[in-house]
Amino acid sequence: MTDYTLALPYTKPPLSMNDRKHHYARARLTRQIRSTTAWLAKQQKVPTGLEQAAVCLHYRPRDRRVRDADNLMPVLKAACDGLVDHGLVPDDTPQFMSKAMPVIHPAERGSEGSLWLTISIGDSP
Repeated sequence: MTDYTLALPYTKPPLSMNDRKHHYARARLTRQIRSTTAWLAKQQKVPTGLEQAAVCLHYRPRDRRVRDADNLMPVLKAACDGLVDHGLVPDDTPQFMSKAMPVIHPAERGSEGSLWLTISIGDSP
């Protein structure tokens, strides 16, 4: 199994299920996440044309407030679309891509928040 890690350039999730943004602002952020993910995958030389991949979004907040992993789903969806744009797999349907529930890691004292994707390619996703 081969794993790739893409460090997303965000200190906090740019989208959330709880957002009440105007639909144009939401669409702009979705496009940004999508294109950034595709660019990072290209930069990291993530392979293309695969039959199956597993993707997981990770978030390390800057403080210890309680967060709900479900709220990260819009970021995961946009990032997976960006991986499809890159050509990782033909589509982000379960046939080609398995998406794990986002993981929220404990905060680290003195560090900003961070988001990253892990992409697993191999025999068992």
